[in-house]
Amino acid sequence: MSNAQKVAVITGASQGIGAALVGAYLDRGYRVVATSRSIQPSSNPDVLAIAGDIGDPATGPRVIAEALARFGRIDTLVNNAGIFTASPFTAFTAEQYDANISTNLAGFFHITQAAVEAMEKQGRGHVVSITTSLVDHANSNVPSVLASLTKGGINAATRSLAIEYAKRGIRVNAVSPGIIKTPMHAEETHEFLSALHPVGHMGDTSDIVDAVLYLENAQFVTGEILHVDGGQSAGH
Repeated sequence: MSNAQKVAVITGASQGIGAALVGAYLDRGYRVVATSRSIQPSSNPDVLAIAGDIGDPATGPRVIAEALARFGRIDTLVNNAGIFTASPFTAFTAEQYDANISTNLAGFFHITQAAVEAMEKQGRGHVVSITTSLVDHANSNVPSVLASLTKGGINAATRSLAIEYAKRGIRVNAVSPGIIKTPMHAEETHEFLSALHPVGHMGDTSDIVDAVLYLENAQFVTGEILHVDGGQSAGH
């Protein structure tokens, strides 16, 4: 199989933002490696679907190894997989802590490390991670210190990696969403969630896809935390 086409690896790819990103990259002529716990095999020859728990330290390196074996290159990694747990700080359980650290931080670390190693050999690449505007805009209506701890860590790592690899052809950015209409938010919660944004409504998956694609094409942009949050990070 020719390895001339660009290849994007997308985590959390079975639904919501991840599934929309898979479609968007395919529309732009990329081959896509799509991974999540529940993802099903694809009949599309340009899609390699790999089931696995991103929180397992072995999953990320396995995904990258299989991507290279199938397509021969990795141009973009989109770290979309993540979990969100809202709770008063003292009510968080040890299980919730472990799950957030495993999926959000360890998952990011292991697959990004393997992807960047491959990109460095190519002399180019791009990493984009999906975080949350709650990192910059804490809200007493949504107590969520584990989101700030884990996704805030990814924001910091994004800047650090962007500087470390700036002269090696690898850009590293993040998209920081507000609350997006996805299957994780029940319809009956939408009115409350919409009111948390200065613009008065939630975002759509297309808003995040557009932001990721902007960063994909913005060759002079690295170390950016792009807020797509209906004004949340600006204030209320």
